[in-house]
Amino acid sequence: MTRATARVTPPSVRGSSTVRAGTPSPRTGSRATPRPELRLVPGPATVRSRRRAPRALRHPRAPFVLLVVALLVGTTLGLLVLNTVIAVDSLKATQLRAGNAARAQEVQRLEQQVVSGGAPAEIARAAVEAGMVPAGPAAYLVIDPDGGSVLRGTPIPAEAPTPGDGG
Repeated sequence: MTRATARVTPPSVRGSSTVRAGTPSPRTGSRATPRPELRLVPGPATVRSRRRAPRALRHPRAPFVLLVVALLVGTTLGLLVLNTVIAVDSLKATQLRAGNAARAQEVQRLEQQVVSGGAPAEIARAAVEAGMVPAGPAAYLVIDPDGGSVLRGTPIPAEAPTPGDGG
């Protein structure tokens, strides 16, 4: 850095007239107040005794900016992963609902078969087709409280099937 200095000629060289500050300068013919001589004077040599600050300290906003960018990237990646997991779970839930609906229809079909096959006439027809014969009257065995037993009714064995009856 340099400083500009002004050199003014001393009053003894100027002449007999003295000009004071704030008073107009007398202009007398060719004689005017001398102009100061200006020149550049080199300033004192600047010595940098301090070492340069580390790069992180020269740009104090850099760590904050990096932190914000890292948080934005992390948040974006987290949302992407979360969204993907939710989509996969939603797909699995949809598949499970479809499987449940198919099983519910199968249960309903089987219940309808049980209801239609549970009628006494249907059971008798299926028994005849399987080669079974109707049983005779049943007898019951009644157990007394003291441990004895009594037979009530007379059991009659079923008739043997004839070759022309069933299947």
